[in-house]
Amino acid sequence: MPNSMTGFGAGEGGVAGRRLRIEIRTVNHRFFNPAFKLPGDLAAFEGDFRERLRREVDRGHVAVSARWEDGDRRGGELRLNVERAREAMARLRELQAAVGLGGEVSLDLVARQLDVLTVEEPAESSISWPEVEPVLGAALSDCVAMRRREGEALAAELAGRLGELRRLAAEVERLAPARLQRELTRLRTNLAALLEGQVPDEQRVAQEIAMQADRLDVTEELVRLRAHLAATRETLQKAGPIGKALGFLAQELGREVNTIGSKANDAEIAHRVISMKGELEKFREQVENLE
Repeated sequence: MPNSMTGFGAGEGGVAGRRLRIEIRTVNHRFFNPAFKLPGDLAAFEGDFRERLRREVDRGHVAVSARWEDGDRRGGELRLNVERAREAMARLRELQAAVGLGGEVSLDLVARQLDVLTVEEPAESSISWPEVEPVLGAALSDCVAMRRREGEALAAELAGRLGELRRLAAEVERLAPARLQRELTRLRTNLAALLEGQVPDEQRVAQEIAMQADRLDVTEELVRLRAHLAATRETLQKAGPIGKALGFLAQELGREVNTIGSKANDAEIAHRVISMKGELEKFREQVENLE
């Protein structure tokens, strides 16, 4: 069965002693179009993320976001150098005495002196792809499962549309011979009225009738329409990416339905053609959601 391009999945797991959460959202797109929102310490793995997604997703916009559940620790730890603070205090008091200033040396002034307060840079990240991949895999499995469920529902709806198109085509096929006979009878009547009792050229009349019959006959269009419907039904039952193939077949179905409509010249057939066009439009809309 086909997959939908709409899905969501999430996964969590331990990575480098922390808790990582990854979420994946997919929507319609003509091609495979990933977008990533990753913390800085996972940015180096973007290529690995892309490759892993590509193995499961053939088409669609894929938005991947990852975050640490215990916050971002990249800021490092604030360190106090007590010896440096004492030295700064002593030098500031010497300066105070030298220039004859009163008052106390403030804590704020001491803290602003070089190397009294420093930020200790965090150790180099020890994160490895084998730790991250299972979390991504859990989110991806969740998302793919949802895409599969949505795809099954879409396939069932599309199959219903095809069944309705087959039913309407059968009605057109039933109505077509009588409609053709009525048109040919009308042509003979009009010719007789134009000739006003004169003897008609039977060969010319036969030619006109044959030309009119060819213009009105929809047999070939109905044969091709049934063939396209059978191919569409067969494609719909296949696994894997079939959205583009179904889109092409929908165009072919539309071409035959439009031709039948242009030849109809009959209210009953025109009514069926309008219904067929409506079913095809709904079919095309749903096909856009398939991978």
